[in-house]
Amino acid sequence: MSCNKETCGCDGGGGSTPNPPQTDSPVTAYIQSAKKKEHSGPEKKKNLFSRAVSWFIKTVIADMRITRVRIVSQTFFFCLFLFFVIITDLRYLKGYPVSLFLELDPLVGFATSLTTGTIYKSLILGLVLLIPTLVLGRFFCNWICPYGTLHQFTRFLFGSRDEQWNIDANRFRHLQQLKYVLLVAMLVAALFGSLQIGLLDPICLFHRSMSTAILPGINLLLPDSFYIKQYFHVGAWLVGFILFFFVGMNVIIPRFFCRAVCPLGAFLGFLSRFSLWRIERDPNTCIDCDACLKNCQGASDPHTQLRKSECFVCFECIDDCPVDAISFSFMPNKAHEVSGPPLPGRRAAMGALFGMAGYAVARGSGDSDSNFNKKVIRPPGSVHEDGFLERCIKCDQCIRVCPTNVLQPTLMEAGLEGFWTPILNMKIGYCELNCTLCGQVCPTGAIQRISIEEKNGRGEFAEQGPVRIGTAFYDHGRCLPWTMETPCVVCEEVCPTSPKAIYSREVTIKKRDGNMITLRRPYVDPSLCIGCGICEHECPVKDHAAIRVTAIGETRSDERRLLMDGGDTSTLLDLVKRKR
Repeated sequence: MSCNKETCGCDGGGGSTPNPPQTDSPVTAYIQSAKKKEHSGPEKKKNLFSRAVSWFIKTVIADMRITRVRIVSQTFFFCLFLFFVIITDLRYLKGYPVSLFLELDPLVGFATSLTTGTIYKSLILGLVLLIPTLVLGRFFCNWICPYGTLHQFTRFLFGSRDEQWNIDANRFRHLQQLKYVLLVAMLVAALFGSLQIGLLDPICLFHRSMSTAILPGINLLLPDSFYIKQYFHVGAWLVGFILFFFVGMNVIIPRFFCRAVCPLGAFLGFLSRFSLWRIERDPNTCIDCDACLKNCQGASDPHTQLRKSECFVCFECIDDCPVDAISFSFMPNKAHEVSGPPLPGRRAAMGALFGMAGYAVARGSGDSDSNFNKKVIRPPGSVHEDGFLERCIKCDQCIRVCPTNVLQPTLMEAGLEGFWTPILNMKIGYCELNCTLCGQVCPTGAIQRISIEEKNGRGEFAEQGPVRIGTAFYDHGRCLPWTMETPCVVCEEVCPTSPKAIYSREVTIKKRDGNMITLRRPYVDPSLCIGCGICEHECPVKDHAAIRVTAIGETRSDERRLLMDGGDTSTLLDLVKRKR
């Protein structure tokens, strides 16, 4: 029987041997003490952080494959590109190198050097980038290019998951010759002075798409997200359509733009034939499973003789090979590669003919010369029209940064050669007197960097006068005081020059009903007008303003100026003759 006493020490079962008291061992006590510390405040945070770092090192870093490093690089440069596009704005600019990607573009630097015979200082970075290309191959396409990253990500999201379909889709196609033909045509046109690489260069194309279609479109759906007021751009639907077409084609042909259209890819592909490192397949180890084609980005045939000019150096084939037969090797056996680009001589000749014919047809129309369009009003600081077409890459950086939305991409106003180059549209905005941002972000010098004092002809530039981009003219048939017997002095009030380029004279006339009325009829003094266009923009006759600015009188051109002061040209600014 049990004694029923807690202090007795018996087992309560009536046994004669009492059990020893229960005490924790030193090891158990230590573990319990550690658990208590783990659940305490700062110590808990420290351990969680330590465990997170430990997990990152053991799981991510220790298992870091080269393809993951590449994805980190792609993500970084893509985010950096978006950051620069977003801050290309009067509110955020603050000296950031927002045109860095355009300046890094080797094709921009090479093509502008062909058209101008010089290398613009900001484009030297792009030529330096050619050196690692000669060593590693087309690494730019799959490690840096944000447009390529967009295509790869789109393909990842919406592409087929069928393994055999992907293997067949990633084999080399003769369609990939097209980009070399386009490159030859554009470079031949550049030799004659017509710069057209911006039409399809991926960095220019992506910048243009973001500036004229994507950001305004997002702002339309989410007001005040990127602009204080809604921006509009002429022909934005075409820019947006081209972007979505190329991106959508990834579902049908992986990396369609990069493989078949991209002139920058063709340019780097041509140089890659000299690269020292490349993908190498060991035929003695290879089991011919074609697994290396599952995720091949360039369709470069790593399963047989590698096409060096098509390889994006994505390293997917190395990851996918089940027997480690593929490696990235230094100067491997040349018998295992196809060195040159897939461009037969006849295709190259065809591209050259296209380039010459395109230049002759476009320049022969005279749209940039004697038959120039009065609406082609270039931004302040622009060089002479011929020089402008030799430098402008149609990237639309100036259009993105313009604070008044006056800069618009042309359609056919400047002819075929000037397609998508920037002009001022006074119906949408006007040129702000104290703004030279367009010249600050121009990567090629088509719009020169000028100061506010230089633009307005103040200080040390007072003698040469302000930079004129055009001249305003009245249409008396539409002007309220001139034709409709209605008082109006809006144009005179908003004219920003000092003294005002628009002045008025009082007249007293008898109205149709017989009553007398005194009106102030406006006039333009062409010697003071700088063509800013605020008069046209603010004119109450909105459909076709009663005062309109044309390109005549611009100081960058001798042929388009108005001779004032009895033909004395010494007071006119000539940007072309100035050494910058």
